[in-house]
Amino acid sequence: MLKELKEQVWQANLDLVKYELTVLTWGNVSGIDRDRELVVIKPSGVTYSDFKPKDLVVIDMDGKIVEGTRKPSVDAPTHLVLYRGFSGIGGITHAHSTTAPAFAQACMPIPCFGTTHADHFYGEVPLTRFLTKEEVEGAYVENPGKVIVERFSSLDPTAVPGVLVAGHGPFTWGKNAGDSVINSVVLEEVAMIALHTLQLRPDAGPLPQYILNKHYFRKHGPDAYYGQQNG
Repeated sequence: MLKELKEQVWQANLDLVKYELTVLTWGNVSGIDRDRELVVIKPSGVTYSDFKPKDLVVIDMDGKIVEGTRKPSVDAPTHLVLYRGFSGIGGITHAHSTTAPAFAQACMPIPCFGTTHADHFYGEVPLTRFLTKEEVEGAYVENPGKVIVERFSSLDPTAVPGVLVAGHGPFTWGKNAGDSVINSVVLEEVAMIALHTLQLRPDAGPLPQYILNKHYFRKHGPDAYYGQQNG
C-alpha cells in the first residue's frame, strides 16, 4: 500500500540526519495521500540507522493504524490536525535542530532581517502561544497542532511554511514530504543567521517591505522568474 509515498517519506526522514536536523530518534516526517486520506509517518522511537520503508506506519485521518506493525510517531496527532487545517500541504516535518528550537524556547519569532529569509518565508516565522495547563493535561499530542492552526488564522501557510511552537520547537510543511524537509533546512539556516544578526546588533530592524516583496515574489507566485523557465 502507498509504496511510492512510503519511499518518499522514508527518504525524507533520512534527510533529517543528512542535513543534521536531528540526533538519536528525535524528529519525524510524514506525507499524505489526499485522495485516500491516508498518512504515512515515521514510527515512534526508531533509530534512523535501523529504519526501513517497511517500518513506516499508515494511519487514517482519525489516527487509526491502517497498515504497519509499529506505533506511529507520538507527534502523529499534531500532523493530522495540520493536514486537516491546511488543505494545500502534502508533507510535514518536525525537527529537533538547534537554533530554531532556541528561538521557540526564548519565545521569539524569527524576524526577517534579510533577503536569504525573504527568498523563502514571506515575513517573520511566527511563534505560537504556550499551551494552557488544561491543553497539556488534555489532548496534549493533538493540541500543538491546534495552536499552530490558531496562529495561522490570519496567515497563509503556503507563504510561511513553518512555525515555532512556544517552548517546544519548529514544524514545517510543504507540497510533499521532501519539500517539508527542505523548508526545515531553510528554517534552521535563517534562524542561525537571525541569531548572529541579533548578536551583532540587538536592535536590528526588519527588512523593508518592498525588498521582502521583491525577493519573495521573484521565487513564488504567478510572476516568479527565479531559476530556469519551462519551454
